Amino acid sequence: MNSKKSKRGVTDGHGSFKKVKKVGKASPPPSLNDSLEGDLRAFLIDEDQLHTYDDLTKVNPVTPTTVLKCLQARYRAQVFYTHAGCTLVALNPFQPIPDLYSLDVMREYHSAPQPQEAKPHIFIVAEEAYRNVQGQLEPVNQSLVVSGESGAGKTWTSRCLMKYYATVAASSSVLKSQDAVDRIEKRVLDSNPIMEAFGNACTLRNHNSSRFGKYIQLQLDRSHFLVGASVQTYLLEKTRVACQPANERNFHIFYQMMKGASSEQKKEWKMAHGQSFNWLPKAQKTLEEDCFQETVEAMSHLGIKSDKQAEIFRILAGILQLGNITFDPPAKESEPCVLEGQSKESLQGAAGLLGVPAEELQACLAVRTLVAGKQSILKPCSLSDCGVRRDCLAKVVYARLFEWLTSFINRSICADNSAWCNFIGLLDVYGFECFQRNNLEQLCINYANEKLQQHFVAHYLRAQQEEYVSEGLEWSFVRYQDNQSCLDLIEGNPTGVFPLLNEESRLNRASDAGKFGARLQKELGGDHGSSIGWDKFSPEPHFTVAHYAGPVRYQIQGMTEKNKDPVPPEIIALLQASANPLLGQVFGDQGAESTAPPRGLSKVVTVVAKFKNSLESLMKILHSTTPHYTRCIKPNPDCKPLTFHKREVIMQLEACGIVETIHISAAGFPIRIPFGGFIQRYGLISSSSPIKQLVHSKDVEPGHNDRLRTAVDAIVREALSHRSAGKVGREEGEEHGTLVHCGRTKVFLTQYMLELLEDQRKRLLSRRAFSIQCCWRRHQLRRRRAAVLIQAGVRSWLVRRAVRRWQKAAEVIQTTWRRWRVSMDALAELELDDAEDFVETEMPGLRSAAWEKGPVQLSSVQGPVTVRGWPMGLALASAPSVSMSLTTKGFQKMVSVLACLDLSSSSSSSSSSPSSSTPSSYRGGGGGGGGGDYKVETNQCQHGVASIRAQPRGSVKLHYQRSPLLYADMLPHLRREGVTGFNQILLEKTL
Repeated sequence: MNSKKSKRGVTDGHGSFKKVKKVGKASPPPSLNDSLEGDLRAFLIDEDQLHTYDDLTKVNPVTPTTVLKCLQARYRAQVFYTHAGCTLVALNPFQPIPDLYSLDVMREYHSAPQPQEAKPHIFIVAEEAYRNVQGQLEPVNQSLVVSGESGAGKTWTSRCLMKYYATVAASSSVLKSQDAVDRIEKRVLDSNPIMEAFGNACTLRNHNSSRFGKYIQLQLDRSHFLVGASVQTYLLEKTRVACQPANERNFHIFYQMMKGASSEQKKEWKMAHGQSFNWLPKAQKTLEEDCFQETVEAMSHLGIKSDKQAEIFRILAGILQLGNITFDPPAKESEPCVLEGQSKESLQGAAGLLGVPAEELQACLAVRTLVAGKQSILKPCSLSDCGVRRDCLAKVVYARLFEWLTSFINRSICADNSAWCNFIGLLDVYGFECFQRNNLEQLCINYANEKLQQHFVAHYLRAQQEEYVSEGLEWSFVRYQDNQSCLDLIEGNPTGVFPLLNEESRLNRASDAGKFGARLQKELGGDHGSSIGWDKFSPEPHFTVAHYAGPVRYQIQGMTEKNKDPVPPEIIALLQASANPLLGQVFGDQGAESTAPPRGLSKVVTVVAKFKNSLESLMKILHSTTPHYTRCIKPNPDCKPLTFHKREVIMQLEACGIVETIHISAAGFPIRIPFGGFIQRYGLISSSSPIKQLVHSKDVEPGHNDRLRTAVDAIVREALSHRSAGKVGREEGEEHGTLVHCGRTKVFLTQYMLELLEDQRKRLLSRRAFSIQCCWRRHQLRRRRAAVLIQAGVRSWLVRRAVRRWQKAAEVIQTTWRRWRVSMDALAELELDDAEDFVETEMPGLRSAAWEKGPVQLSSVQGPVTVRGWPMGLALASAPSVSMSLTTKGFQKMVSVLACLDLSSSSSSSSSSPSSSTPSSYRGGGGGGGGGDYKVETNQCQHGVASIRAQPRGSVKLHYQRSPLLYADMLPHLRREGVTGFNQILLEKTL
């Protein structure tokens, strides 16, 4: 690192801004070196406090030594995360740290009002990206780029990020049932064990090294809840299936099957007890990743049924059996190679597991078909070609199976396009690699890391400084390591490693490593002399590329064949006819293209071309999102817990540009917002009416920059005045210059200023939301009260209307009753004889007997009986004969008396009566008084009682055995013997 760089400004140990004068060219280097050494010694005096620096921008001076010392002190204190400006530095502890990634820690960072003020953690980066999506800051979509060397902890970091989003973005969902939320979270998390089992392997630098790249999009709906995910994979290292480097292992899934499967499953897979496989080196080494049951459970949770799982494991077991097939040279050169003695059983086992005939499998490996015009010629393969075809068969089967798994996972966890609107991407790619022998796989891996480093350089180190100058900021450029020359060497067209390799692969001739190396040296030796090197004394042709992380030597031998990646058509045709349903499905879709031989070799799609296209699509996604960088650092090459090697760490810090990042972050403004967007978001902070009009205006055009700059400056000053309301000792102008700067078209903010603006905006929005809630609640209360009043008025009106109807009905009933009573009384008066019409003779004995209580026996009365007010409504039909003298007036009354009673009267008393003219029958009877007695029988004597409408008068109690009023019964059809109904009331009433 050059210590003569000039900076615009850095921060002191307490985080305050400090101007640094630019050093001129005439300044002598010794004085500058002495000054830096003095500052360094002063900084390193108190090493016990170095672990307290949460952000490396607080270090003063910023040098590789001071940064290294701070990281080492924090690593000793078991603090593994440190801020480095816009980047988070993560040191791998190589051991489990309890309660570092627990659910309580997740909730703590998620609920923190200002996560940046908390202790550095990977959850801060996750929460910042999540809040950017919630705040809808352009660009809304986010990308978390996790980079570092192999073994630095990228896979673990990506796993923690997925767990964080699955917890904070799904557990609080109120739009779906909890079962649906748990299903989404479980499926998203279960995709990790499957992808790691099939795509990760144990290497010299990492026990769980990703041998493929993946970009995981976590899909969020409009409420910012997790509804699904999708996985994009890049460049699976399929050559590891058939060829494992020294002291390294194959993919994890094979070892999981060997160590975790039951005896019945191994018997089904035709794995004999104690059988060894050539493609499973280091099988005795046990890792934490060798967990077969976890992989099976994850497959079940994702919807892979047991029968489909059985097909997958049979294919994997068949691949292992292929590795044990070896050939011997034939007796004659014209004959195909023959199998070794023990390889026959392996061939039978592989054929049975893959679902193909053993004879066809052997013929496919030992004989190739040459097409000459319309004729096909069978030609035996050489011994080396047989091994190549066997390895090709295993690689193509595993690669297609991996692609099918990725597609199935996407179908299982991906949401519909209408269900999500934003995403947060997690990029986990293979780290930078440098081995003793490096071939095409390492070249592609390191090329991907170069592209990611260039993205970081272009997005932050170069673009940010260029934007400062274009926007009018006083800025002195910070030098940084630009890897553009290395990218031009690899992908430059037409003179680049990849274009020349593709051209060599498309030629219809056998590849020659020596000739291809000479061509590379001729084409690339002049323009890219500083980025590529050669060793003329090496027995093997190679070339050395100067990467950003260090030089790597690549072997040319076999590179062209790997780039071609040829798959013989006989192999594809054999697999298409497989009895294994999954193999038939995987190879059935591309059968027509694969079986037909290519007409022109120029149309062959090489491995480098496919990888470059997929990487370019990934870079487009990264450029369209807001990136968040996490640099994983590997403290030691041996993966020992809590071991810090300074040389290993300083090389990684210099390679990824951490020191330059700290310089720019300390002196610059990481947040840049256009004037229009700033006013639209933070204009509500100002109380000025013109600014409020700008907030609600739709024509905020970039052409009015002077007007917009004035408004932005007013908003910033008002925000700072609210913050500095009670502070003393710092001028507003100094704060304005160090925290914010208004350029020509954008406003540049520090992270602190952005948090200050966001805090004031949230307070104002909360206050206005509270006012809106109060008004709404007041409106709701008034509506409820009005509804109660309306309901009470309606109920009272209904009651009054009902009462009026009841009163009217009662009056009608009363009026009708009174009229009926009057009419009945009138009829009764007409039918009754007045007492004045009778001439009665007082009989003291009869009068006293009549007023006695109880029944009156008229037969016991001697002599004539004077009827005094005799009731005309009721009479005794079977009463004994009564002798009386009756004097009556009026023909009608006399006839009524004679018709109702059996009278025994003297002839003298009745001689003057005109009763002889009544329609009654008379009979003679004895009676007192000298005249002849007679008896009057009425025409109603058969019924016992004759009734008229008059009510009885007097105090005579009448007893009846049977009522003649049959029509008065309450239930006439249930007539019984005796007195019932209304007759009983009449009989018991005292008159």
